[in-house]
Amino acid sequence: MKKWILTAAALAASMGAAAQGQVNIICSVQAEWCNMISTVYARTTGAKVNMSLKGSGEALAQLMAEKDNPKTDIWFGGTGDPHLQAAEQGLSLEYKSPTLAQLHPWAQQQAQQSGYRTVGIYSGPLGFGYNPELLAKKKLAVPKTWGDLLKPEYKGDVQVANPASSGTAYTMIATLVQLMGEEKAFDYLKGLHKNVSQYTRSGTGPIKAVARGETAVSISFVHDGPGEKMQGFPVETITPADGTGAEIGSMSLIKGARNLEAAKKFYEWALTPAAQEMAAAAKQFQLPSNKSAKVDARVPDFKKIKFINYDYAKYGASTERRRLISRWEKEVNSLPR
Repeated sequence: MKKWILTAAALAASMGAAAQGQVNIICSVQAEWCNMISTVYARTTGAKVNMSLKGSGEALAQLMAEKDNPKTDIWFGGTGDPHLQAAEQGLSLEYKSPTLAQLHPWAQQQAQQSGYRTVGIYSGPLGFGYNPELLAKKKLAVPKTWGDLLKPEYKGDVQVANPASSGTAYTMIATLVQLMGEEKAFDYLKGLHKNVSQYTRSGTGPIKAVARGETAVSISFVHDGPGEKMQGFPVETITPADGTGAEIGSMSLIKGARNLEAAKKFYEWALTPAAQEMAAAAKQFQLPSNKSAKVDARVPDFKKIKFINYDYAKYGASTERRRLISRWEKEVNSLPR
């Protein structure tokens, strides 16, 4: 932490004057990362940071509820689909960062698709987490394809989040629909339901359960695995051989923000290489969006993963998200297990 405070202090000095006032942030990444950026930014700029931690589905719900009287200035992190929905609903503010040209094309595309109301800050692939010790004990094979998770031997040994509250789980539904076609995808989700022991509130809950031996397999963003492994837990990750999607974690300024200038300063700071490299320091291993940010060796190698051509614009639309989640609630979540 000290190293990062010193690095950020140098960064803040190079950016000129310290930030003034306060900034109210909803943070939708892991708690350790949220706490690190909050602490470092406050100490190095003098700004007062009020940060609340929420999954991206919950964050969007709060912004919708606060639309007429926003209490949030900036929304940092979480899957990009809800950020695109916030943009579509006029909850976020159009802002073209001077840093855009320094970002990977996928991050710039996220900004363009939203009318510059959000921007990509990291990317991470969807896949499976598994506990090798538990699999060996139960004589279960490592799942290598989506279809493997439907095998009866995995009954009660799979966890995934609830798509109503978790961007991770919504990314799973959108990925399967694009990979299989909608009808086959929902047949798949009904089959998967029989093997799911619990739908967690947050997208990181299932891989934490895997790490702690509470379930054998999770459907998760695979960049959440190395941090658990660093803590000594037996957890490994794999991406399905038949194809998968990826999130574009995003950041948005909120329309009607009370502390807009302070929020813009935080926004620009969060796009710098030094700020983005804090993710790995906080045991988070997504691919940073700034091309100059150092990429930790534990970040998944995107060249070795079979990705679908994920349609972020279509599946980031609020009507599509509502429709798919509603269909999942009616046709899948209502079924007995």
